[in-house]
Parts: sequence; structure tokens; C-alpha cells
Amino acid sequence: MAAPIPQLAGLPPQQQQPPPGALREISPVFLCRIGQETVQDIVTRTMEIFQITRATQLPNGVTQSHAVYQDRFGKLQEHLRQLALLFRKLRLLYERCVEMTSDLQEVPTELVPYVGEELVSVRSEPCSPGVIQERQEVLEKVHQKNQEMKVLMDQMRNLLWDVNAMLTLRK
Repeated sequence: MAAPIPQLAGLPPQQQQPPPGALREISPVFLCRIGQETVQDIVTRTMEIFQITRATQLPNGVTQSHAVYQDRFGKLQEHLRQLALLFRKLRLLYERCVEMTSDLQEVPTELVPYVGEELVSVRSEPCSPGVIQERQEVLEKVHQKNQEMKVLMDQMRNLLWDVNAMLTLRK
């Protein structure tokens, strides 16, 4: 029998269910996608918190301003509580991804090395001829698309110059 799928805090029940074929195990890619959405939620919540705090004036003893202050303070507390839940959810996702990918041989490398740091050589296994050919075809298609984009950009630039020249002649 398959192990139960861990419930992730903050997701409605219909979103927690993976596709039917993936009921045995959730892939790290799926978890990373959920993590990406969680990070976007964290950023949104943080922006809302800053907007609330920017619009909030400290209470000065007036009953109307005190009521507004209490309302905004309640909203701020709710956003902070939800933000804490989102960070916990992100931590759980991270730990689960690390657990699922711990058996991989490769250690993640920095995408952009720090200045002054020696570059660590990354070993790569030789690819099969089919993979090399497919890669070459993809590179050719990308190169062709880039050339088409350059031609299109040149045409657009020339069109804009012509339009600007016509507009300056009308004056």
C-alpha cells in the first residue's frame, strides 16, 4: 500500500492531490513548483504588510482613529500569521526536496561563482551521438530564430526611423 501523501499547510484539499498517476510519490519537480508558488505568496503577503504599515498612523487617542488603527492592526496580525505559515510550508517543502534528492551523486554548484573563487571543474559524462545530434539541431534552430529576430528588429528600427522622419517633416 502506498504511503499517505503529507498534507501541506495552506493548500486547499483539491490542490493537495497530485495527478492520478503520481499517487505513489510526489516528484521533487512538483514540490519545487509548489515552493515557487509559495515564494510568490510570501512576496505578495510581504508587500501587503508593507502597504498596511505605510498607511497606518499611530493612534492619538481619538476614537475614530483608534478604531481604524485596531482594524488595520488586526489585518496586519492576520497577514503576519499567514506569512509565518507560508514560511513553515516552504521549510517543509525544502526539507522534503532535500530528503528526496539526497541520493543524487552531484553536489549543486554555484551558477555564478564569487569573484576570486577558483572555478571547480564539473565532470560530465560523454553523451550519446543521438543526444549530441539533437542538441546540435536545437542550437541551429535557436541560432536561426535569433537571426530572424535580428532581421525583424532591424526592420522595426527602420520603420520607426521612417515614421519619425515623416513626423518631423510635417512640422
